[in-house]
Amino acid sequence: MVHAFENNGFFIAVDANSGSIFSIDEVTYEILKAFPENLSGQEVMEKLGGMFDADVISEACDEIESLKEQQMLYSPDPDDSTLLKQLENNNGLKALCLHIAHGCNLACEYCFASKGDYCTGNKLMSEDVALRAVDFLARHSGNRENIEIDFFGGEPLINYEVVKRAVAYGKEIEKNTGKKFHFTLTTNGTLLDKDIIDFINQYMDNVVVSLDGRQEVHDRMRFYRDGSGSYEDIAARARELVKGRKNKDYFIRGTFTGENLDFSEDVFHIAGLGFNEVSIEPVVGSGEPFHITQEHIPAILDEYDRLAKRYLEYIKSGNRLRFYHFNLNLFKGPCIQRRIIACGAGFEYLAVSPEGHLYPCHQFVGQRQFIIGDVYEGINDINGITEEFKGCNVITKEECKKCWAKYYCSGGCHANAYFSNGSIFIPNELACIMQRKRIECAIMIELAASEDNFGDGWR
Repeated sequence: MVHAFENNGFFIAVDANSGSIFSIDEVTYEILKAFPENLSGQEVMEKLGGMFDADVISEACDEIESLKEQQMLYSPDPDDSTLLKQLENNNGLKALCLHIAHGCNLACEYCFASKGDYCTGNKLMSEDVALRAVDFLARHSGNRENIEIDFFGGEPLINYEVVKRAVAYGKEIEKNTGKKFHFTLTTNGTLLDKDIIDFINQYMDNVVVSLDGRQEVHDRMRFYRDGSGSYEDIAARARELVKGRKNKDYFIRGTFTGENLDFSEDVFHIAGLGFNEVSIEPVVGSGEPFHITQEHIPAILDEYDRLAKRYLEYIKSGNRLRFYHFNLNLFKGPCIQRRIIACGAGFEYLAVSPEGHLYPCHQFVGQRQFIIGDVYEGINDINGITEEFKGCNVITKEECKKCWAKYYCSGGCHANAYFSNGSIFIPNELACIMQRKRIECAIMIELAASEDNFGDGWR
């Protein structure tokens, strides 16, 4: 399977099975676009002979045939059974997402968590549950040395003292087990103060702060319970946080909706505030005027192209910026197993509710049919949810099988699929369209950076 596309003046070909990527000329592009599955020289001449000189077509076909012989274009499908066998290795849990607080001081319009309480009422995770969760991860992480705890909500800083106790307990476990905990916190940023910032910058390996971009865009969706905007508080506090991050990771994460389809402006507004690690995600959900619909897709795809072009110009000028969805390293990508199963929700990655219930991921918390155990008794998956998630991958999803981008997106988000189609095996169509465009843009940027010899420093 070969996917040929044009972006920002580049003609590009991707061989889905081999992972080969080529910057090509226009005639080769037209050939591969016309014959994505396979080709014969006679068919090419019949179809494209009126567009290009016959000798040029013949030369391009000869080059394609040479690459076919090397299995770099039109490469054969991999053996599914061999790939699936790789997934049988059980290395144990790699991460837990602790819902440290069901509750929030904001009332964001688009919140997938029902304003922070996941339709379960305001609850704070007890210290006992948090410590049990940390211990559960250490005991069930198999031979993994590096494991991760994500503090999530609601707004986790509402329960800051328990966050501190869980981190301290993890550090104690490290001394006796050889495990290394990596801590991440996702926050709306409104409760950050000097003490909390100092703690986060000392102990959190990554921190995610929610900021949607321009003030009018942000305050339209992310406001306090009294209706007042939160932009000024968050922007100021986030700047103080990032000043002390030094070389530690962070992301400023925004959400775009149907009401700000010019979201590239928000990316560069955030960059203009001094942040160079940025993510802007499409809103999740349906039914509200601001949710993404099919009618929005053409404008969104055009906007990603505009963003990619502007992004490339920005980094060419020597500016530092990493946009999450354009972070596609063609030379140091994930192993084939990771490209098949994505995040590992349901068996490598679990979420813990404030009561201690285990769920396949943070977005399923509150959906009681997805409870697969608890941190006290362990996994008791009588409904086979863990096996269902483990069996959901790009090989077992019918739509993914025929998609050129499957080894880049790894099949997409299980929760997004379930909440849009009622099955984790049926990807969300709109999400797939946007993801394919982002991958095209990311490949173009990598090729442009490689041809201009940016080196690795721009990433």
